[in-house]
Amino acid sequence: MRVHRFVVGWLCAALLLVSAAQAKIMPVEFDSGRNRLIAYMLSHQLPAQHFGHKSLDDKLSKAAYELYLRQLDPRKRFLLKGDVEQLHTFGDHIDDELSRGRIILPDAGMQIIGERVKEVQLFIDQIMDAGFDPNREDFIETDPKKLAYPADKAVLKERWQQALKMEVLDSYLIDIEKKNKQLKKEGKSPLAEEGDSVDKEIWDTAMEKVRKRTHHYLHRLEQVTRQEHYNRYFDAVARAFDPHTNYMAPTSKEDFDIHMSGSLEGIGALLREDDGHIKVMRIIPGSAAERQGQLKAEDIILAVSEKDGESVDISDMRIREAVSYIRGPKGTEVRLTVLRPDGARLVIPIVRDVVKIEETYVKSTVLWNKKGNKIGYIRIPSFYRDFSGGRDEEPARNVTDDTRSELSKLKKEGVNGLILDLRNNGGGALSDAVDISGLFLPGGPVVQVKNSQGMIRVLEDEDTNVTYDGPMIVLVNQFSASASEILAAALQDYGRALIVGGAHTHGKGTVQALVDMNRNLPLLHLKKYDDLGALKVTIQKFYRVNGGSTQYKGVTPDVVLPSMLDYLETGEQYMDNSLPWDQVEDVNHKPWSGPRFAVKLAQKRSEEYVAGNKKLNRIEQESVKAKQRAEETLVANFLAGVVAQRKEVEQARKEAKEAGLISEGEDQDGTEIKEKESLDEQLADDPYVHLTLFLMDDISAAEHVAGRTE
Repeated sequence: MRVHRFVVGWLCAALLLVSAAQAKIMPVEFDSGRNRLIAYMLSHQLPAQHFGHKSLDDKLSKAAYELYLRQLDPRKRFLLKGDVEQLHTFGDHIDDELSRGRIILPDAGMQIIGERVKEVQLFIDQIMDAGFDPNREDFIETDPKKLAYPADKAVLKERWQQALKMEVLDSYLIDIEKKNKQLKKEGKSPLAEEGDSVDKEIWDTAMEKVRKRTHHYLHRLEQVTRQEHYNRYFDAVARAFDPHTNYMAPTSKEDFDIHMSGSLEGIGALLREDDGHIKVMRIIPGSAAERQGQLKAEDIILAVSEKDGESVDISDMRIREAVSYIRGPKGTEVRLTVLRPDGARLVIPIVRDVVKIEETYVKSTVLWNKKGNKIGYIRIPSFYRDFSGGRDEEPARNVTDDTRSELSKLKKEGVNGLILDLRNNGGGALSDAVDISGLFLPGGPVVQVKNSQGMIRVLEDEDTNVTYDGPMIVLVNQFSASASEILAAALQDYGRALIVGGAHTHGKGTVQALVDMNRNLPLLHLKKYDDLGALKVTIQKFYRVNGGSTQYKGVTPDVVLPSMLDYLETGEQYMDNSLPWDQVEDVNHKPWSGPRFAVKLAQKRSEEYVAGNKKLNRIEQESVKAKQRAEETLVANFLAGVVAQRKEVEQARKEAKEAGLISEGEDQDGTEIKEKESLDEQLADDPYVHLTLFLMDDISAAEHVAGRTE
């Protein structure tokens, strides 16, 4: 089997660029001529090279402006209504600024936000000196999208009073919890979390912590350079084309390392900036975070500390600075204060470590259904491929060869069916998505790749041999993305496998390439200006053999099951300016003629199973409750109310954990981390695997292996 070289070549180039990005790059001094050149290049290269060929017009200008404004004041704690009205005059003129080389918006934004930061600095001490009544029943809106910009400075000050009070309450309760743990060890009675009076010493400490932390945060904002304002402006323009298109300044090379290598030194998490917060996109297989088990995709990291050290608030930090606090030497412990989408707050201890390579590889085991049939199970955590050719005299490994090897083992065991688990698989090498499809298909087209010129290339499995030809089910979820979606879509389109999972997969159906902005310039420009940075541009889009794109919609499973992820707004369809779903001509492909599920019958049997399964019913109920909690963004801002809300969330999570619906990897006090369970132990309590085994019960019956019924 082989795949067109241009795809593999692009992936190799991306890996090489990651390695090149490791060098420390000094910040670039502000140069108006350099920025005019960047603006000119953006206005010409983005419309020409981007897959969508969007025009840099008033409509795109407005999209760029909204992104720019959101990053300028993500939580609406600085800009007044009048400031925003003033900035709105630039909203549909960004295209004109770029084409003419007369850039105004970032300077206007810098001046206004700078003045507001200074004003906030002046009244912070006034607010903190006046203090707070912890028992006064206040409420605070935590979703910036539901807030209007303050009408005047008095409203702005009130907003800060409420925000600071919430921070003090948070800090106070954290310190009370620490104190009570110590008292418990000493055999003494714990302090009350709430009441008419608070512990004065702990309250005063919390007040001072928040005062110091806030001044540090405001000072950090004052240090943002003019060039950084321009860089954010340029990036907003790029992201208006789609969420995966970015302008990367020279000082953003570490950001590039995070986005492209998928590895954060120390814990192993893919992060992104999201409306003033640092959000977890994905946990890297084999990483310290994955082994610890508590950190999840869509978690927001609020603060970071070393073990027993002072917590550092990373809200509103740029991702490079936040990462500097999270990284650290192997073997040291970092503690992340995390906000879950359902409102739960956790302090997650993670011992920094390198990625355990063996944890990233394909794994398999043999399961038995109720009728005593052996069912093979294979988990593919990612579509890995070692482009370096192997290290330490060991042969280079890739996911296709490893999957073929595991299939061979399972066939020797005499399995009667196969479960292929692609849950939480964020993708990887496209070539392997095609090659693994070929392990289950007798040749033929697998995926179509369309470029920005409208040319379509069909990537085919050119090997007519089939490694495994028995019945199979593929498990997916909302974090199955990119190459995972290509594999699942191909097996679904051929009728080769039954796809089982949540409402949809992630919907990442695009390819990005890096454009070095220092190339193809006159020699004079190369000498005159410092590094111009780079553009990461969406250049291609994936389409299934049936003609539909995997972009935006993702893959809709044949059998949709309730999931604890249902309430999460995660995936391409929830991202700003994501490319839409569309379709092209289908390509001729011969449907699978071997054992296959009758889809409608499988759906009917699954509905019956779910209706009678306590665990899946409980999952559906808990997901609804989690959604309700996530939507309740107006929260209590007084001691008794905060304590009550936290206890409610903690109780819900405790019940869900006791019911086996979530696994967080910690003992009751949240400090001792259990050893990671073996694969068989993990699957023993997995309700989705149990459902697939149920569907395999009658796999030998004619009605289940006959043609696919629609």
